[in-house]
Amino acid sequence: MTTRPPRAERSVIPGPVGDLQALIEIPEAADIDPHAVGSFGVVCHPHPLYAGTLDNKVVYTLARAFEELGAPAIRFNFRGVGTSAGGYAEGIGETEDTLAIVAYGRERWPRAELWLAGFSFGAAVAIRAAARANAARLVTVAPAVGRVNVQDVAMPSCPWLIVQGDADDVVEPAAVLEWAAGRSPVPTVSVLPGAGHFFHGRLHELRETVLAFMRTAPETKTRKDR
Repeated sequence: MTTRPPRAERSVIPGPVGDLQALIEIPEAADIDPHAVGSFGVVCHPHPLYAGTLDNKVVYTLARAFEELGAPAIRFNFRGVGTSAGGYAEGIGETEDTLAIVAYGRERWPRAELWLAGFSFGAAVAIRAAARANAARLVTVAPAVGRVNVQDVAMPSCPWLIVQGDADDVVEPAAVLEWAAGRSPVPTVSVLPGAGHFFHGRLHELRETVLAFMRTAPETKTRKDR
């Protein structure tokens, strides 16, 4: 038996400074009854000033991992990227963009919990947004915690995975691991030996790491029943 690919919707979602370009992918089961959707994902892309977009391969991999677990996933372009309105805002405005996408997802799937993810700059933005968004799961790949301010925000209390390649030449692996060890609660950390920043040739491993975490992370009650 084969399962058809997720249905893709190219959409425009209202953001804090104008419309945000988005790609929404909906697995077959979630397409049948929106009110039965238990989870939805939002995935944040890498740095807007260095060619980061919703089409990044790591972002695609994270979205597909969520979709494999039955969750619709929203990839979107931060302000100033693609056809999204506005301009680069140091990770602060991009956090507000993320929260606007989350609000859209909650309106569309009112009974679903939030799975939030991001890569590099987008991972740091996801960390900034996670507590405010009341995320049920957080997945951050090579988080650029030394380049985006994550010191003035509450840390998430939900199950949280950090995936880091130890051959990353963009985000310093030792700095990420040291920073992660100082969080409370300490996130789950998975180091992929020999993997570089963009996980070339290692995307399948990355996907399997995310799937394993998502399947074994404890259930968390994050939202009040409506």
